[in-house]
Formats: sequence, C-alpha cells, structure tokens
Amino acid sequence: MTFVLKFQKIAAKFIKISFRLRIMFCLLVILALIGLMFNMYYTPDMRYCFVDTLAAQVEDLREKPKKLGDILLADALPIAGHSIFFHETSCPSTIKSITKKLPTAEPHMENYVNYVELTARQACSVESAAFHNPKTNVYVLYASPRYQLPNITADPILSAVLSYKNVHLRNVNMWTYAATTPMYKWLKDGELFKSSYVFSHTSDFLRYLTLWRWGGTYLDMDTIMLRSIEDMPPNFVGAESTRNLAAGVMNFAPDGFGHEIAESCLSDFERNFKGNNWGNNGPGVITRVMRKVCDTETIALMFDPKRCKGFHIFDRNIFYAISWEEWRDFFEPEKMEKTLSRTDHSYIAHFWNKKSVDFPVKVGIKSAFTTMAEKNCPHVYKAIVNHFSHF
Repeated sequence: MTFVLKFQKIAAKFIKISFRLRIMFCLLVILALIGLMFNMYYTPDMRYCFVDTLAAQVEDLREKPKKLGDILLADALPIAGHSIFFHETSCPSTIKSITKKLPTAEPHMENYVNYVELTARQACSVESAAFHNPKTNVYVLYASPRYQLPNITADPILSAVLSYKNVHLRNVNMWTYAATTPMYKWLKDGELFKSSYVFSHTSDFLRYLTLWRWGGTYLDMDTIMLRSIEDMPPNFVGAESTRNLAAGVMNFAPDGFGHEIAESCLSDFERNFKGNNWGNNGPGVITRVMRKVCDTETIALMFDPKRCKGFHIFDRNIFYAISWEEWRDFFEPEKMEKTLSRTDHSYIAHFWNKKSVDFPVKVGIKSAFTTMAEKNCPHVYKAIVNHFSHF
C-alpha cells in the first residue's frame, strides 16, 4: 500500500512538471511565431537613409567633415536643358566601405561619416558622360547626405572622375527638392518609403522630378556613353524592347513640350505608383505617357517623331542594343567581338547593373565592357588597372 501511495505522489509530480513543460513549450512556439511575423511584416522607416544624422554631432568631432554642397544652394547650378544628371540613391548603412569612423572628443563615442564614393563602374558611367560632352555639366546627385573626403587623392577612382572640370557632386534633400513642385504633398505622405524597392523607386522619383526642374538628360549609373549627345535634338527616350520604353536614358527640354512631358510623367508616377512592382514607376511611367502622346500601343509606330508630336523615340540599338537577358555578353570574352559589333552604332551601352553587379570583371581579361571602358572612361580605367585587381 505504501508503495502505491509513493508511486501516485511521484506520478502526480511528473504530471505537474510535464504540464509546465508543455506550457513553456507552447509559449516558446507562440513567441517564435510572433518574432517570425514581426520580421515578415515589419518595415523599418527608410526615410532615415535620406536624413543627415551626423549634422547635430559635428561639433563633437575633432575632425569636422565638410558636407557636399546641396544642388539647390551650391555654386554652378544646372543650366536648364544643358546638363546631364545621375542619381545615387543607396543607403550608406548598406555600403560598409563608405561609412568610416572619425576620431571624436570622447573616445567612447562612435560617430560615423558617410563619405562620398563611387564604385568603379559608376565612376566609368560618369566619366564617359563628361569625356564625350565637354561643354555639358555632369551632376551626380546623392539622395543620402554625403561628406567630402579629407584627402581626395586617397580615392584614385574618385580622383579620376573629379579630374574633369564639368563633373559636380551634390547632395539633394528630397523634401526641399520637391517643395514648390507638384510632388511635394505625395512625398510628404510617405508612400515612397513603404516601397518594397525603396532605393530603386527613389531613383525613379528623382529622375522625373529632376527633369521637371531642369530639363536636360538623365542617365542610369550602369551606362557607358560611347559618343557625344551634345548635338542630339531635345526630347528623346529609347525603346528597350518591342513592348516597353526604358527610363535609363531620357532627355526633356526644360520648357514647352518637354516640360509638358515631364509634368505628365510626374502625374502618372503619383497616380499609378506601386511599391510592390519594380518596373512600374520607372520604365512604366514613360511607356504609359508616350502611348498617350503617340496615340498608339505599338512601340514600332512611336519611332516616327511626327506621330509623337516631335518627341524622339529611338529604337533599341541606340541605347539598349544588348537586352537585359543578354547582360553577360558585356563581360564574357568570347562574346566581345559580337557585342562590340552590335553596339557599333549605339550612343550608349547599358550593362544592366541589377543583373551584373556581382559579376567579377578581372583586370587584364578582355571583354566588350573593358574595351568600352578603356576607350570611353580612360582615367577611371587607368586607376583600376594601377590600383585594383577587379573592375
């Protein structure tokens, strides 16, 4: 009888412990699910990428860095209709190489400065535009505030680009840039920063806003200019396929019909913005606008300027001879001759950074890309050959 009682007591204790373990296990599962759902649905406020978090701390720094001039405040304002623009919209916190510590007044403090930088391929894009268009100012606009390097010679790539007097690096504060434009209220509402592709869609937003403000030419930073566009007529874009126009190369006149097109693009951007669709707010905008202007859905019919009220839509051979599906052709040595032949009449080559960014280009290996770079961005190419092993 005593044995039975002892067994019952032990069994009761085991059941209690087992019940507690089950409760704890269930709680852990619930917490894990909550954490998973938080990671899936929580979106950080990306506006902080485009706000200068260092400004309030500059007084604490022994080395006080100098911020790049703002595009609206700096000397050498863009000449309406006669400037070339690039936009750099990445978030510095995602690019470790340009976030560098500075010594501070208190050793335990950690202050970071987002110094200006260009990748080798971006620099080649900028140099090629400056090289072929010496009478045109070329602007690189940084959406996330950047600071000047204390010693520019420490960065051979940036030094190569800034050896051109017509290249200007500028910050652009999106909110002041959009003020007094049709897009200020939309930007302030914050829809842009909820996008699944916030950096790409910020670039889309800024390219149309820049062309509305100044006119001139917008270029993607994954292009190499192969010949001058200074004598091309204003108001042009290029087709990238039989179905779509592209937004990687665009020119609008600063007034008249060109400005009307820019206004239509901003209106379409706001009205049809989709944060979950990568291409809807860039190439989608110009394609929809020009379908209305040219009164046709057929891209081939848009090549007639008369049909498009004087706006020039070039076939794909002018800016996009190599399609995004064929991006490897730029970098594979065995495709070099064929690719150079296909781009022989092109003004610009687009090497599709979204696909090619992680493809290694080793110095010394000949390809269509390195051949184009050597000829069209010679200073950057020389800097790469002298200081680095990959392009």
